[in-house]
Parts: sequence; C-alpha cells; structure tokens
Amino acid sequence: MRIRGLVYLIRVKENMKRFTPLISLLIIFIMLTFLSPYFLTWDNLCAIGVQIAVTVILAIGEMMVIISGGIDLSIGSVLALSGIITSVMLVQGHSEELSIISGTLVGAGCGFINGFLISKGKLPPFIVTLGMMGVARGMALVISDGVVISGFSDSFSWWGMGTLFGGFPVPVFLMIVISLIGHLVLRYMRFGRLSYAIGSNSEATRLSGVNVDNYSIGYYTTSGLLAGFAGIVLASRLNTGQPTAGSGYELEVIAACVMGGASLRGGVGTVMGAIIGGLVMGLLRNGSNLLDVSAFWQQVLVGMVIVGAVYWDQHRQHQNSKTLWVAKG
Repeated sequence: MRIRGLVYLIRVKENMKRFTPLISLLIIFIMLTFLSPYFLTWDNLCAIGVQIAVTVILAIGEMMVIISGGIDLSIGSVLALSGIITSVMLVQGHSEELSIISGTLVGAGCGFINGFLISKGKLPPFIVTLGMMGVARGMALVISDGVVISGFSDSFSWWGMGTLFGGFPVPVFLMIVISLIGHLVLRYMRFGRLSYAIGSNSEATRLSGVNVDNYSIGYYTTSGLLAGFAGIVLASRLNTGQPTAGSGYELEVIAACVMGGASLRGGVGTVMGAIIGGLVMGLLRNGSNLLDVSAFWQQVLVGMVIVGAVYWDQHRQHQNSKTLWVAKG
C-alpha cells in the first residue's frame, strides 16, 4: 500500500509539473487582460502571433537539439546569415523561390557543420555552436558590408506581412504548420522518437544498434534549417535584410524551451512546450510595451526570465532525482 501511495504521489507531481508552463501562461494572459484594455483585441493578438512566430519556429528546431542532449547557440546568427543571403539574391534579380531556398539551405548547411563537428569530431556542443555563432554573424556582416539591404518586390513581403482567410497572418499560419509537422515527427517518426532515447542515454542507445552520430547531425541540421527559414520570415516582416538581426535570440529561444518543459540535460521536451514558452516570452514583451515599460527594463526582465527558467530546470531535475530515490527506497 505504501508503494502504491508513493507511485500515486509521483504521478500527481509529474502531472502538476507538466501543466506548470500552461498555468504560468494563463496567469500572465489573465493579468494582462485586466491591466490593459488594448491587450485582448484582435489586432494586438495578431501582433503577438506575428511577433512570436519567428521565436517559435526557432524553438522547434532548438527543442529537438535539446531533447537529444545538445545545445545550439548559433541560431540567431544563422537566422541573420540566411536572411542576408536571401536579401542579396533578391536584390541581384534572382527569383524569389531560388532566393528563399538558397537562404534556407545555407541555414541547414550551418546546422550540418555543427552536427558533424559535434558528432564526428567529438567537440563540445557549446564550443562548436558558439564558434558558429561568430562565423555566421561575421559572414552576414561581410556579405552585406555591414549595411541594411532593402529594395525587395512586394510579393516577398507576403511571407512576413501577408494574410490568409480574410485577415489571418501568414507568419502565424507558417508557425502552426511547422509546429504540427514538428509534433508529428517527434511523436510518431523514428527520427523524432530516438531523440528522447539519445538525450536520456546516448551510450545505451548506441549499444542498441542506433547510429547516434548520424541522428545527432540530423537534429542540428533541422535546427539550422528552421533558423534559416525563420530568418527569411523575419527579413520579409522587416522588409529589409539586417546583418544584426536575431541578436540575442538564441538565449530567448533556449529560455522558451526550458519554460516549456524541456530539460537542458536532454530526454525531455515537446513542441507544445516550445509554443507555450514562446507565447510566454511574447506576452512578456507585448505586455511591457502596452504598459509602457522602458525597453531597458524589458532587457532586465528577459534576463531574469532566462535565469529563472534555468533555475526551474535545475530544481525540477533535483526534485525528480529525490522522488526516484524515495520510490526506490
């Protein structure tokens, strides 16, 4: 009976932890509804959706990497590089389709290099992706000559500012489609399901006959691919290619993943969690603007949220270890 009671308590605690991100999101949503009369309007909600679309697209790729036990600090810089590549090609007269595909593939290539050096070269993910952060940002500055690129056709703005179905923002639609694909991959495809096994115990997964290195390369390539596409959406939304775009996005995205339930130790995370984490970050920024909070204090707030998210992840892991120890005892 005692063991059954402990098992029941463990399940209750796990369910509460699972719903903590959603509860936090609802609390912030309700608070902003009461604090600002402009928050719960269609225009503002669409603005939030457009604002978080890039963050969520980045977070889905980052979530795959984190689940597999890695980390990708280069996504913000890869986003900028892909946006610049696409912008330069558009200004040079290349077709919109070729420009978008090229920019996305550049992002995927950066991710592939990250995964190859980490898996085959046995280098630490932190060092490799930190290096790629500098390389991609530097290349974006070199290619653009450090200036903002503009002069796109009106059709390109559809990706970042267009609407569907009589007013539904295209970036939000793209975010939903990519989120659905990401959910199906993680839940039902071997490629996605193995990320949990690799993140939980890579050596045991390797001994079971799985080529862990190739799968890890795949996760980093996916992260780079989505970062590249996010860069194109952002360039379209801003109607300019900016070599400094995406600065600081990597930390915000990692915080969103952790707030959404991912563990920095790997093996835990969902696409829905990435969406919830992205929404939390978006609501905080939007709410700060509506309440006329200084942009400087917004940076302080985001920094505190990042530290808080990492603390929550460590606390959660500690509690899980204690619970398992008690259950075994």
